[in-house]
Amino acid sequence: HILSHFIKVPDKENRHPSFPYLSLLVSGGHTQIVKVNSYLSFEIIGETIDDAVGEAFDKCAKIMGLGYPGGPVVDKLAKEGNESEFKFSKPRVGGLNYSFSGVKTSLLYFLRDNVKENPDFIKNNLNSLCASFQKTLIDILLEKLILATKQTGIKEITIAGGVSANTGLRERITSEGIVRGWNTYLPEFRFTTDNAAMIAIVGYYKFKSGYTCNLDVTPISRNLDYA
Repeated sequence: HILSHFIKVPDKENRHPSFPYLSLLVSGGHTQIVKVNSYLSFEIIGETIDDAVGEAFDKCAKIMGLGYPGGPVVDKLAKEGNESEFKFSKPRVGGLNYSFSGVKTSLLYFLRDNVKENPDFIKNNLNSLCASFQKTLIDILLEKLILATKQTGIKEITIAGGVSANTGLRERITSEGIVRGWNTYLPEFRFTTDNAAMIAIVGYYKFKSGYTCNLDVTPISRNLDYA
C-alpha cells in the first residue's frame, strides 16, 4: 500500500521521475521522506516521530470547529487569508525526521488565550488562521525535504499521499523546485488518495520481478495476533 503511493505514477503531463528520486509521502497516517531506488527498492530516510501531517490538519481543523476531514477545508479557507498574520512554533527534531504534535499544541494554546479576550476571535480571523497554520506545516515539510536533497544530491522530487492534493503544498514545492533546480512531479488529483491504479502498478512490477504465488494462498490480516 505505502509503496504504491510513491511508485512511478505519472504526473498530469505523463512525466515520470528518474531513479533514484525522493518522494515526500504525506497523508493522514504517514509523513515520510523516501529515497526510491527502483520500482521495488526504497529507503525511508525521514519520518514523523508522532502525528502525521494530515492528522495535524484534521485535529487543528476540529479545534477551529471546521469538522472532519479538515485538511481540504483548511486549504480552501487559506486561499482567502494572510499566511503571515499569525506565527506558530515549529519543532526542533534532529536529522530528517518530523514532529507535528507541538504545532497542534501551539495553535490550541494560542486560540485559548485569544478567545478569552474575544469570543469571536476564531470566526473573525478564520481565513488567516487557516493560512498561517497551513504555511507553518508546509514550512516544516519543505525544510526537511530541502535538507534531504542536499544530503543525497537528488533533485528528482515527487509528492504522494492524500495531503499531496493540498494546493498550498503543491504551489510551494513547485516554486522551491524552480529556485533549487529540482525536477518536480505532482500527481493528478485523482491519484492523490488511495486508488486502484496505484495498487495495480505495484502489482505489475512485482509480477514482472517474479513475485507470484498460487491461487490457493490464504490472505492474513495484519490485525490478528499470531503470537
